[in-house]
Amino acid sequence: MPVKEILNDTESKMKKTIEATKREFAEVRTGRAHPGLIEGLHVDYYGTPTMVKDMASINIPDPKTISIQPWDASALPEIEKAISASNLGLTPNNDGKIIRLNIPPLSEERRIELAKMVKEMAEKSRVSLRTIRRDSNDKLKKMKADKQVSEDDEFKAHEAVQKLTDTYIKEIDGLLADKEKQLMEH
Repeated sequence: MPVKEILNDTESKMKKTIEATKREFAEVRTGRAHPGLIEGLHVDYYGTPTMVKDMASINIPDPKTISIQPWDASALPEIEKAISASNLGLTPNNDGKIIRLNIPPLSEERRIELAKMVKEMAEKSRVSLRTIRRDSNDKLKKMKADKQVSEDDEFKAHEAVQKLTDTYIKEIDGLLADKEKQLMEH
């Protein structure tokens, strides 16, 4: 595997880590209604785990309300059950056609709890980035040992991998700072 391929693979994996972090952060409640809170919620739909966004339209009629209108009304009880079982702390109101979720303001205690949870998510993402870096560096060392690349090329590739790692860790830190700011605003 050429050095360029290793670097491309490394960057691709790191981008996926960033995307996963963004998805996780979107599911953390900030006291404001937004579709990301429930889009990824899995519902048992005729025995198949299905995401809410794939079976209903999700609307935000106002900053404190999410409305979920399934395309199949018979799915309402299952969606309601999934929301109740989630760790969102929201109570679904089902009128037979639409489920409405009222987003209550977060207590200071809950904000602190969520901020801690978000920090842990960010740390897991950083660990994931470092693991990707280690795997890439191991491949590069093996290539040098197998005389597939020169010592200079290996050194330059290690530097490139480290630059990618630094860039994506900085991005995680930025996402974390934004999310913490959202959590702490009233």
